[in-house]
Amino acid sequence: MKTTSPKAQVVAFGELLLRLDTPGHDRFVQAEQFAARYTGGEANVAVALAQWGLETFAVSKVPAHEIGQACVNALRRYGVNTDHVLRGGDRLGILYVETGASQRASKVIYDRGDTSFRALKQGELDWKAILSGRDWLHVTGTAPALGENVRAVVQDGLRSAKRLGVTVSLDVNYRSSLWPVSEARRVLGELLPDVDVLAGTPHDAAALFDISGEAADSAQAMRQRFGLRTVAYTLRSGSGASDGSFSGLLCDAEGVHESRRYDIQFVDRVGGGDAFTAGLVYGLLSQWPARHTIEFAAAAGCLKHSIPGDFNLVSLEEVQALANGVGTGSIQR
Repeated sequence: MKTTSPKAQVVAFGELLLRLDTPGHDRFVQAEQFAARYTGGEANVAVALAQWGLETFAVSKVPAHEIGQACVNALRRYGVNTDHVLRGGDRLGILYVETGASQRASKVIYDRGDTSFRALKQGELDWKAILSGRDWLHVTGTAPALGENVRAVVQDGLRSAKRLGVTVSLDVNYRSSLWPVSEARRVLGELLPDVDVLAGTPHDAAALFDISGEAADSAQAMRQRFGLRTVAYTLRSGSGASDGSFSGLLCDAEGVHESRRYDIQFVDRVGGGDAFTAGLVYGLLSQWPARHTIEFAAAAGCLKHSIPGDFNLVSLEEVQALANGVGTGSIQR
């Protein structure tokens, strides 16, 4: 793999959130305090890519108060450009996280009603100005799940990207707590014709588009149905909340390519899919062979599971070492 970063600019559009975690493995009902962090599926991708040397831009809307500013500062700290984060409205969305253990699953509760981002309307963002000269636009399925207003803004962004020749990636990121399957199927089906690269899971394909079967067959069917350039899946297995396996699969015009499988003890599972997607975007922008790209994406996703919080704060060299089979977990001196 190349060791230098591609000269590319990536735009990430989505809601920014305050994440509140219970201490250790405390349950929500027993927690007396919460640890505060900031997140957002699209922002997580931007942060990871910024760590690897790409120029990234967050596009969102937050309240014009100190909590909104703290969220913006969290992105700036890791090199993400926030010039296109609008101010206005009253609320920053919140997600509460309870980390499970053994056979008790982790839980996430969303509080995303009446947020600044949810009130975003068509015309507030100048997509032509935002995307001109950029190389990539990344969105997820959580943004259009937040209502007709945001859905229209997403559609405008995707169509502007297509007119300007900007590559578009979409991570399905389906959340049943945000919208029903029937609505997600209809809306995502309308968006996918303007998407080049799709990230998701075999479960997403089965639940939303009635495409089932082996992961490789599913990815090929998704690619053909929606005319996608690339489809990539995260593949997970495991019976508990504390450990499991993680790998990736990529389907393109040349066929299907699978990464090695990693057996992981989880520190924090949240953000693992975003880290995988960031690795996918990086590999595609670098024009690596598909095999190298999926190994890099899977290694990035694997490493994220070792880091508290949503941001994948690992270097390009660390990901490449693991992707190349060098990473062992031994102390580096």
